[in-house]
Order: sequence, then C-alpha cells, then structure tokens
Amino acid sequence: MRRILQWLGIGVSRSHHTADLKTAIGGFETKASYRFGDRTLIACALTHRSYLNSNKNDLPSSNERLEFLGDAVLELVVNEHLYRRFPDHQEGELTKMKSLLVSRSILADQASALELGTYILLSDAERESGGESRASILADGFEAVIGAIYLDGGLSAAQAFIQKNLLWKISEILDNEDYRNYKSSLQEYVQEKFKTYPRYLTLGERGPDHDKVFEVEVVIKRERLGIGEGKTKKAAEQAAAKNALLKLGLLDSTEGDTVDPVSD
Repeated sequence: MRRILQWLGIGVSRSHHTADLKTAIGGFETKASYRFGDRTLIACALTHRSYLNSNKNDLPSSNERLEFLGDAVLELVVNEHLYRRFPDHQEGELTKMKSLLVSRSILADQASALELGTYILLSDAERESGGESRASILADGFEAVIGAIYLDGGLSAAQAFIQKNLLWKISEILDNEDYRNYKSSLQEYVQEKFKTYPRYLTLGERGPDHDKVFEVEVVIKRERLGIGEGKTKKAAEQAAAKNALLKLGLLDSTEGDTVDPVSD
C-alpha cells in the first residue's frame, strides 16, 4: 500500500523513479488518447521486469500479468473482427490472418507508432542495450496496455484502442509482403506432410559490410526447394521459403498469398 500511495503522491515523499513513471503515464495517455481511472494499471503496464528488479520499492509488479490478459483480449477482439468482416472465409484462412495480425512484428510496429518504447520503464542496462526498440519488449508492452485498458474501462474500451491502433490498417497489413511469414507457412506444411523441419543453409554473402547481401537456400529431406537473397539472413530465409512455397504450389504467384495445401 505504501508503494501505491507513494506513486500517487499521497502523504509520502516521492522518489525520482516515481516522478519518471508519472511523466511516462501522462505522456502515454496523451499519445493513446485514453485516460485511466485507475492509474496503477497503466503504471504496471509500462513497467518492464528489468526496471522492477532495479527499483523494487517503487512498484508492486511488472507488466507480465497484464500482458497475459491483454494477449487473450487482443485475440478475442481480432477474431470477432475477422469473423464479421470476412463472412466467406473458412477457419483456416481466418486463423492465418489472425496469426499475422497478432504476431510480434506487427504488434511491435504498432507499439512503435505509439512511441511506447519511450514510455516503458526499463533498467539502465536494458535501455542501454536497445531495449526500448526491441520487438519483444514493444509487443509485450502493447499487450499489457490492452490488458490494463480492459480492466480499467471494460471490453468496449479495449476494442476501441485495438481498432484505433491495429484494426484500422488491417488491409495494409494483410497486403504488405514484408509482414508475411513464409517461413512459418512452409514449416507448418513440411511438419504435417513430411514430419520434419526445413533447413536453411547460407550459400554466401557479397558486398561491403554496410551493404551486404546474403544468399540462403532451404532444404527439405536433402532436396533443395528454394533460394533467396536479402539484406539480412532472416530476409534471405524468408525469400527462400517463399520460393519453396511457389515450387510446392502452396503460393499463388498472382496474388502473392499462401493457399491451403490439398489433403491427400
């Protein structure tokens, strides 16, 4: 209780950490266009466990429990939105779209648009190592904020936040090739069909250190199925996986989207 009173500034002296948190909360509320009735919720949502480990006397908990709740709320809202928006899509198609919309990369991008990294409280070491722009921290923080809004304002408030900060750009996200995870699509198919995993082998790299291009091939049961290039190994692996999906007939080259494999 003393820590909560301290954070609220009632009858106790405040630490500079508390002042930092109140500044962060005010800034984020303005950015998110939502004012919390119970500000202890957003206080927890903006507190990474690394900060809590360094400042145990300032806050009752980190954002991990709120992240757990926010993940469930996010999936519910996204699932309902997809169900209503795409009445002719089957379960498999809806599942693929949902997986993309709630993926770490998408959530991290939306968190970046909110400048969430500047408001999350991190330990000095975590921030110095680039924590405020780390995808996992941003995505987890985004889900924690959703959990906090849900507890503070109910499902309708959480829906409004998710609509404003994610679902309004659903068409852009679903049509953007940079967001598609061809590796995941290929792995799911290979696991089901061949009971094994794709292997990615680096064939080489070229160019100066500041502008390298990597070449990667994907191999399934010793068969080379695709080669791809990219500015990073991950990008090259995605390109190789895409070419493998095309070769396997699992990607519509005209629409650029994966198609459900035909069952034997």
